[in-house]
Amino acid sequence: MPSERLASPPGRWRDVARATGLLAPDGAVASTVFAEMSALAARTGALNLGQGFPDVDGPAWIRRAAADAIAPDAEHGANQYPPGPGIPVLREAIAGHQQRHYGLTLDPETEVLVTTGATEALAAALLALAGPGDDVVTLEPFYDSYAAGIALAGARHVTVPLVPGPDGFRLDADALRAAVTPRARVILVNTPHNPTGTVLTRAELEGVAAVAREADAVVVTDEVYEHLTFDGAAHVPLATLPGMAERTLTVSSSGKTFSLTGWKIGWVTGPEPLVTAVRTVKQFLTYVSGAPFQPAVARALADDAYPRELATSLAARRDLLCAGLEAAGFAVVRPRGTYFVLADAAPLGFDDGTALCRRLPELAGVVGVPVAAFCTAGSDTERALRSWVRFTFVKREDVLRDAVGRLGALGR
Repeated sequence: MPSERLASPPGRWRDVARATGLLAPDGAVASTVFAEMSALAARTGALNLGQGFPDVDGPAWIRRAAADAIAPDAEHGANQYPPGPGIPVLREAIAGHQQRHYGLTLDPETEVLVTTGATEALAAALLALAGPGDDVVTLEPFYDSYAAGIALAGARHVTVPLVPGPDGFRLDADALRAAVTPRARVILVNTPHNPTGTVLTRAELEGVAAVAREADAVVVTDEVYEHLTFDGAAHVPLATLPGMAERTLTVSSSGKTFSLTGWKIGWVTGPEPLVTAVRTVKQFLTYVSGAPFQPAVARALADDAYPRELATSLAARRDLLCAGLEAAGFAVVRPRGTYFVLADAAPLGFDDGTALCRRLPELAGVVGVPVAAFCTAGSDTERALRSWVRFTFVKREDVLRDAVGRLGALGR
């Protein structure tokens, strides 16, 4: 018989479960809402517009480059541990990408670190830079791994709302100034933003930069959707603003840019002292990963055409889904980036987005994700967005047309 201690082991895992809304009052741990909704789609045959992964793979030539890297000749195959910071050709390609697109000059030897996706980069950064007694400030809604990483670090999670309006979801500047106190060790900024699709403006980012400098805080930026912007919206890396390169860690990955989310090749760039701190932690997490994918991603980063074509295609699919949601009766905030659109179900008479998402397969044969899953339980933002649902448009056009037709049943 297991002891009571082993049956309910102590440790920080409970903090993670609590921070991500997975810990029930009786101590049971639930699966994430993303897993729940994907399982619901599989069980019911509903169209899964909840989880954000493409249903078409990235370019064949990039995939072939990875296959070629797993060579039958052991002398040349990329089948063993790559260097801890990432293979040199990939680090050089990342540095070249940052220079070409944003004018950021990086030393690939000391200022670029390859990670197992952006998620590991973010977790390693939080573990490296924050701890008990520190605040980590994020926007709200927020990607759920942020809360988990902050809890693992033992820091306090402080949020700043993005508020819906005629011009999309916008940063509450007064709330930002109030949130960033001398306790703030890290400000974690996501732009283009998941789940709202907001692309923060230069003026909004300058506000973040000002409070970061005043508090002497490090800024960690999640820029995984950097190339997926629409309607002329410009992605501005925070590290390009005056005085910010020395206090900013920039995180991105190949997954969203090249529709290869399962490869999990990400990176973090920034000044050598901060990258060294992250590398010190990262090497004891995964150590290394993705050996045959790294040379393929290095080649992919030289291709600027595919990301532009993908963004153009996504903009058209966004328009298709937004129009369908509006026709069904949702109030929609049109995103200017990412894979996602947020829709308010209140005009349809649904005030609880979580309850609606659990019923959507029955009502319309579609699955979404409640926006409450991206908020701190009981927060003002969670209450304000309680009736909202996130849908993804990173699916084939025929799938989206089918989904739009099904969603029309809600308005009848």
